[in-house]
Amino acid sequence: MAAPPFRRSTCARCMRPGAACLCAAVRPVSHRVQVLILMHPLELHQAKGTARLLHLCLQHSRVVVGETFDPDALAQALAAPWSDADRLAPRRAVLLYPPSPPDPQHPMQAPPPHWLDAPDLLRLVLLDGTWRKSRRMLWGNPLLQALPRLALHAPPASRYAIRKAHAPHQRSTLEAAQQALLQLEPSNPDIAALGAAMEAFIAQQRVHWPAARSAMLDPPDP
Repeated sequence: MAAPPFRRSTCARCMRPGAACLCAAVRPVSHRVQVLILMHPLELHQAKGTARLLHLCLQHSRVVVGETFDPDALAQALAAPWSDADRLAPRRAVLLYPPSPPDPQHPMQAPPPHWLDAPDLLRLVLLDGTWRKSRRMLWGNPLLQALPRLALHAPPASRYAIRKAHAPHQRSTLEAAQQALLQLEPSNPDIAALGAAMEAFIAQQRVHWPAARSAMLDPPDP
C-alpha cells in the first residue's frame, strides 16, 4: 500500500508553510484609510511577496485575488460598505498607481483635493503583482482605469533587494502602501510600524529564504 502524500503544515493566520510564516513580522497598525489589495493569482504562493504581510498589519484592509475581474464583482469590491459608518458615508476609491503617458481614450484623473483631506472616506486600491502583471490588471479592467489615481510624492528608494525591481519607482506592495498612507494620514504615527514590519520581513527572508522558497514552490494541498 502506497504511503499517503506528505502534507506540509500551514499557518492558519498567514496561510503560508511554516518555513515562510509571516506572523513574526506583523506589526499592527491603526489607520483611517481603508486598503483594498487586488492580488494577482500568481502572487498567492510567492514567498517574496509583501501583500499578505501588509494585510495582516492593516486592520482595515481586504484582499481580492484575480487578474481580469467580473465588472459587477469588481464594482462591489470597490464600493461595497465594510462597516455601518460606510453606509452612512460611502468610501471613495482611489487607485495607487504611477502616472502613465497621456491617453485620450483613458485620461488620468487625480483625486479632488477635498477627497485627500478626508481619509475617513477613502478606500485605497493597490494592485499586487510584478510591474508587468499590475499593468495587465489595470488595462484588463476598465473600472480600474476610471478610478482617480494617486501618485507617490518623491518616495525613498526601495529597501527590498530580494525581489528585483526594473525601474527606480517600483517598490514592494507594502512599501508603496506605507508611503501612500503617509501622504494621506501625515499625522498618524502608527504608519511607521509598516517600516518595522518590512525590516523584520527582510531579515527573515535573508535567514530563511532557501527554506521559504522550497516551501512556497511546493504549497500545501488545499
